[in-house]
Amino acid sequence: MSEPSIFFEDVNEKQGTFHRRIFLMGGVTALGIFALGGQLALLQIVQGGKYKRLSAANQFNFRVVPPPRGKILDRNGNVIAGNRPSFRVLIIRNEIDDLDDTLDQISYVLPQVQDNRRRIVRDINQSQRFVPTVVAADLTWEEFSRVNLFAAEIPGVQAVMDEIRVYHYGGAFSHVVGYVSKISEKDLEAEGENPDPLLLHPGFRIGKQGVEKAFDKQLRGVAGAQKIEVNASGNIVAEDPDGTRPPTPGEDITLTLDAEVQARALEVFEQDSGSAVLLNIHTGEILCMVSAPSFDPNLFVSGISSKAYKLLNEYERRPLLDKAIGSTFAPGSTFKMASALSFLDYGIDPTEKVVCRGSYRFGNRTFRCHGVHGAVDMRHALKFSCDTYFYHMCNRPGVDRIAATAHKLGLGELFELEIEGQKKGLVPTTEWKRTYFDGTKGRPKDPKWHPGETLSVAIGQGYTTVSALQLAVYVSRIANGGKAVTPHLIKKIGAVDKDFDFKPLGIPPEHIQIVRDGMEMVSNDADGTAFRNSQLNLGDMKMAGKTGTAQVINYDRAGTRKATQWKNKDHGLFVCYAPVDNPRYAMAVIVQHGIAGGRFAAPKAREIMKVALLKDPELQARIVAPPPPEPVEAAETAPPEVESTEVAPESIEYIPPVP
Repeated sequence: MSEPSIFFEDVNEKQGTFHRRIFLMGGVTALGIFALGGQLALLQIVQGGKYKRLSAANQFNFRVVPPPRGKILDRNGNVIAGNRPSFRVLIIRNEIDDLDDTLDQISYVLPQVQDNRRRIVRDINQSQRFVPTVVAADLTWEEFSRVNLFAAEIPGVQAVMDEIRVYHYGGAFSHVVGYVSKISEKDLEAEGENPDPLLLHPGFRIGKQGVEKAFDKQLRGVAGAQKIEVNASGNIVAEDPDGTRPPTPGEDITLTLDAEVQARALEVFEQDSGSAVLLNIHTGEILCMVSAPSFDPNLFVSGISSKAYKLLNEYERRPLLDKAIGSTFAPGSTFKMASALSFLDYGIDPTEKVVCRGSYRFGNRTFRCHGVHGAVDMRHALKFSCDTYFYHMCNRPGVDRIAATAHKLGLGELFELEIEGQKKGLVPTTEWKRTYFDGTKGRPKDPKWHPGETLSVAIGQGYTTVSALQLAVYVSRIANGGKAVTPHLIKKIGAVDKDFDFKPLGIPPEHIQIVRDGMEMVSNDADGTAFRNSQLNLGDMKMAGKTGTAQVINYDRAGTRKATQWKNKDHGLFVCYAPVDNPRYAMAVIVQHGIAGGRFAAPKAREIMKVALLKDPELQARIVAPPPPEPVEAAETAPPEVESTEVAPESIEYIPPVP
């Protein structure tokens, strides 16, 4: 058997290979240790602050605390729009695992949640995951207490007490003050790229109309923040008072409106449709601006049902429309003061008389007057509202001069009012007709102004349309002697009062006095068109006014002046100011399809005006003062009194007169 062979390798070669492997493995290990050490240094030293904040964020949350919305007050400090406590339940989507299970647990405590489940799921799906969603609102104290017992055991559910908007006068201020409602996507887009986080809060409401919308940013205030400690389930463990920032309440806004006058105005309209505007003729402060019928703005705060909204929107008397500034009507005979002033500006003698026989023939057409007034001058034409007088005179100055005077008095104008929604209306001119009736957009081509059209404009018909606010400004400028008073609604924001100064219109005072004389005769002469319904019965205080009736349909085409359908009846208008001898307030009332201004609009104006006069401290003293003593007429043949003496005077012989 042969012996095994033994082979020896080179020892130095084997050792070299071993050393290279150790060096390579050691290098890799050292590199790994170095990288790990560097990463640890980066995390602990360089980025330590960042991860410390992230860690704290998992432990602490900041929640937006909405500020109390600023109050809206009337001129006397009465709260029109304020806030009241509201108990609600919220769900934060990113803090719950199973939405259905969470809703089932809440439904066990609040059965009404099950009825609104579809709406709740829709709202949660539409909102961002970190934004709370309202599950139930306006809970009673018992419901809120019950849900509080279980809220801590249901992840992502909060029972909170917030404030909700409340309107104390219901529909009296609904159009001018407006309302707040849930914020929409369109509202968010209008806020820009970085909207206020407050807008995402489920309890936040944004102004949608009127003063609430125009001054939303001043009213909403600045949101606060609450720093709270939470556990791994997201439930609140404690609050950190050092990290909590209180909210800044919104500013209060004081209006020029008077709550009692406003409420009385809505009351006198009852079921009628129309509007009323009352101004201080010296300051332009609006004491009353009502549109009827109205609606309750409280319905919109928590969200109005589609059925209720449809009923409001489709009702023919349009309760959602602000008829005081957002609707225009033919002014009818209330326009005649503007026509009269244009006649005077042209140089027509106010004593010149026109004989009214009940109609006026112009060209091949007969224009009717509502009565037979005989020979009337300008003052009596206003008193009797004689159309024939204005038909006869109007083409002397022409439509452009009439329009210029009307615009000067505020008709067909937009004012710098603090809220949106004004409609300009129209006082036509020859230039307007030339550009409007140009044959485009389905309109006939008839650019020439015809003299017969001026007759309609002169009595406030035809193309002429104005708003109730414009009529109130118009009669204010007549009552104050020709100052360009402009209306405003805001008395002060916070503690800052607003101040105004008005320039003269450039209308001669003697011209204004002539139309004021006519207006005084309308309301205070026994045969004036508004005598019966213009008596204030406040001592010696009197009111001056002007009635108006505006056609809605063509009588010739309809075949009668007495329409049976409400929508075809004439509008009734009345403008007035008081007191006559020292004017303070002016107003305009429009009763939509109210048939006649003297019978339907004037009584409403009288009742509203009486409240304003009775509330004025300076005028109160005059109203309650005893009437001045009546002058005593001297006796026809009273002999001189003889002073009594102890000795009787000598007898005086009576000598009869010589026949």
